[in-house]
Amino acid sequence: MTRKQPASPPRAVTGPQPGYWRLQDAKARFSEVVRRAHSDGPQHVTMHGRDAVVILDAADFRRLQGGQTGQVLIDALQASPSPDLDLTVSRCAMPVRDVVL
Repeated sequence: MTRKQPASPPRAVTGPQPGYWRLQDAKARFSEVVRRAHSDGPQHVTMHGRDAVVILDAADFRRLQGGQTGQVLIDALQASPSPDLDLTVSRCAMPVRDVVL
């Protein structure tokens, strides 16, 4: 005699979302993932159903990263509520030990 399994409610079948790749698919079709990052925008790679990494065009990455000129730090220091604060750093000589080779 076999037992009947209780009927499970039907699940909505949804296809993969555009721009989302399971890790194993992204590995197998990496060239396509890169091409789509260039043409369609960021490509999300998921592991166990959760975002793991995002692959994006190098130009987009540079734009998001911003220029590394130090201007942000300069602006933050100039906007300080204590502009008269002395931030000079005094350097002391590092102790040096003799090494026998």
